[in-house]
Amino acid sequence: MKAATSVVAVILVCASLAGAIRNHQQPIEATHLDYYVLSLSWAPNYCGEHPGDHSKECQPESHANFVLHGLWPQVTSGPPPLHCGPAHPVSSVIVRHMLEYFPSRALIQHEWQEHGVCTGLSPADYFKKVEDAFNSIKIPEEYQQLRPGKSVTITEVERNFAQANNGPPGAFRVSCHSGQLVGVEVCLNKDLELQACTASVRECPDSQVLIRAVK
Repeated sequence: MKAATSVVAVILVCASLAGAIRNHQQPIEATHLDYYVLSLSWAPNYCGEHPGDHSKECQPESHANFVLHGLWPQVTSGPPPLHCGPAHPVSSVIVRHMLEYFPSRALIQHEWQEHGVCTGLSPADYFKKVEDAFNSIKIPEEYQQLRPGKSVTITEVERNFAQANNGPPGAFRVSCHSGQLVGVEVCLNKDLELQACTASVRECPDSQVLIRAVK
């Protein structure tokens, strides 16, 4: 009788563990999203303002220009969804692969916790979408080896990205801080095709920004 009871207990424990594993693997329920914003940061400006940062983009002779910051769920109006649920750490396998695109492990984990969980996708599917989105956008040639630094108008940056990607200027938004370029946000529909950004995507209020040289 004790043996039978032990067998039942083992079966129940195994079933419980299997259920926990299934729940861990399932993506969380998605919040509402209308499209995506691909965020590209201008590395020379970021590194110039953060001299103590030792991430890949700030290494000497890195030649980094626009680097991947993240892929964010976006809504047509109102604030975008953030921190939509519990987020388990991204697996080491995914992190190792995504370091080909992101400048640091910390940023990978941050983007999943803050934005990725809001998509309803699993970590593997979310970061595959991030990779596909980044690879779909061409950085204009004039920024790839920019030397020396210069001031440019917001309109010029957005126009250059539109021309390089055969897309509408309204699909690109410049972000800035204290007169310096922070990055470019690219608006993509759920199929990762360029679309016009809505008013919910921030726009630099300055007419022009400083872009530091690529090192």
